[in-house]
Amino acid sequence: MTEFRPIRRALLSVSDKEGLVDLGRGLASRGVELLSTGGTAHTLRQAGLEVIDVSEVTGFPEMMDGRVKTLHPKVHGGLLALRDNDEHVAAMTEHGIVEIDLLVVNLYPFEATVAKGADYDTCIENIDIGGPAMIRAAAKNHAFVTVVVDVQDYEKLLGDMDQHDGATCPKFRRKLAQIAYARTAAYDAAVSTWMAQAIGVETPRRRAVAGTLAQTMRYGENPHQKAAFYKDGSSRPGVATAQQLQGKELSYNNINDTDAAFELVAEFDPADGPAVAIIKHANPCGVARGATLAEAYSRAFDCDRTSAFGGIIALNQTLDVETAREIAEIFTEVVIAPQIDPDAAAVFAKKKNLRLLSTGGLPDPRAVATTIRQVSGGYLVQDKDTGHISLDDLKVVTKRAPTDEELRDLLFAWKVAKHVKSNAIVYVKDAATVGVGAGQMSRVDSTRIAARKSQDMAEALGLATPLTHGSVVASDAFFPFPDGLLTAAEAGATAVIQPGGSMRDDTVIAAADEAGIAMVFTGMRHFRH
Repeated sequence: MTEFRPIRRALLSVSDKEGLVDLGRGLASRGVELLSTGGTAHTLRQAGLEVIDVSEVTGFPEMMDGRVKTLHPKVHGGLLALRDNDEHVAAMTEHGIVEIDLLVVNLYPFEATVAKGADYDTCIENIDIGGPAMIRAAAKNHAFVTVVVDVQDYEKLLGDMDQHDGATCPKFRRKLAQIAYARTAAYDAAVSTWMAQAIGVETPRRRAVAGTLAQTMRYGENPHQKAAFYKDGSSRPGVATAQQLQGKELSYNNINDTDAAFELVAEFDPADGPAVAIIKHANPCGVARGATLAEAYSRAFDCDRTSAFGGIIALNQTLDVETAREIAEIFTEVVIAPQIDPDAAAVFAKKKNLRLLSTGGLPDPRAVATTIRQVSGGYLVQDKDTGHISLDDLKVVTKRAPTDEELRDLLFAWKVAKHVKSNAIVYVKDAATVGVGAGQMSRVDSTRIAARKSQDMAEALGLATPLTHGSVVASDAFFPFPDGLLTAAEAGATAVIQPGGSMRDDTVIAAADEAGIAMVFTGMRHFRH
């Protein structure tokens, strides 16, 4: 396939009319005959363009509420015929089929219809049939036919035609064909995923995943890895939907860490007061509430000032100028908040490398969602961890029950532990983390690391005792032996929250009683690998 193919006749049938008139005028001015359907033809005619209805070509009117209009041999023959095949050319001549050199189609807005919460029948009516069929036909025959499915390619199409005297080049057609097949694949993925959910199929036999390129990155986790960021079309507030107000382009690691930070801080309802989460390498190094956002930030920062350097900061309320000034005191990669006060944004203006993101809202930590992880030869799919507990869910298993203050901190610690890599240990005092142990192979090691970091931070702050003295501790999974719990007690923890469920629960409970520690079971674990 080395030939340039002149465009003499185009079929335009689009749901999204953006850029349509300009494209139609551009094609007409280059001598291209325009075929069209329904609303597309009407829009072009209103702009003063001459258009031939597809029904004139097929000899059949649009029928069945527009369900049948392009599903006809005179359309698909014009798209699929091989121009260098004598039999194909003879068939076209015999049956009065004209060549279609360019197809411009975008599909019924199925994804947008689902996102609006439309009912089942409305969603079904927004499944496009003729559009995908024509797109696939044109893409298959890209040796002769140019197919465009995205508005963003309209100008590129006209540019390629101008470079080649009204024709398109083979390389350009191949690229557009690939884009076309990806579009129909994504469309079918959206339909099949929605239908599985609508009819209650939790594990469909085949699952399709699709996304739209949002950003090509310089590299992935490391400079030798290629990477890109794709959006799945979800409206969930977060890094994918945020407006970047300033700063360098987000990196692979920035996006991963920022998502972790914002999902964590969303656990804390802004109606209950300000909360701040500081993340490093997808793990929290400080989380706190405060009377003000600035106080919450300061308390989160004091959990681990060393790790906070170069971290990601997420806030559950509008970023104000006072908090911005506090944050600006150290190097920070990303700051993300539901809203950004203009005066706060101005504080960061001199820090041109800092990425500042405004999302317009917080994600709902209880909203149903799906997570996907690639493995060799396949991928794992699961529900997002939306597990939540309240005071009524807690079971006191020790002789001493937690105090009201301890219960408040236990629930706070439990929310944070949900977002820490397993094995996770989180010490909390007065609604602020004072020690975090993450990702260790041994739960005892996580307990020790968190306590040691707390001790180091206390020394840095000039305090006589570790921050864990008088704290509570959360464990994302049960203590299999008493050693981890006793390590927490040695660090000064007075109460523990854990799932329970170990075959040695009785031994762990007895150890807690002997140490004078209050302990509650949740009956729920939060592994995060």
